[in-house]
Amino acid sequence: MSDKIVYEKQADYTHRGCPVEAALDIIGGKGKGSILCILLDQTMRFNELQRTLTGISQRILTKQLRELEDAGLIHREVYAEVPPRVEYSLTDKGQSLRTIIMELHKWGRENVLDQTPQEKAS
Repeated sequence: MSDKIVYEKQADYTHRGCPVEAALDIIGGKGKGSILCILLDQTMRFNELQRTLTGISQRILTKQLRELEDAGLIHREVYAEVPPRVEYSLTDKGQSLRTIIMELHKWGRENVLDQTPQEKAS
């Protein structure tokens, strides 16, 4: 496989011509990056995720989890208990993002979070 980036222009201007846009369509969105980071090394219940992800509503968290599940990146396990217990974990496809997520984490820390206000302005 070649390392050359191929972009095929599409008349409808969707992500179909760019694999990067296609990937970002799936993993982009409020809280999705954090969800993926959190689930890299652990399985969590919905309420645990919600407590960990401050600033995201229950409705949005539910929506993002469903989208990640529909994309095949996370697995939702429902246990037949009273009260019901639901756990989320990454699928093999989700785990295949590990290197990318770790690099994005590193880049964000070095180039966004750890910068002084003056560095951010330049």
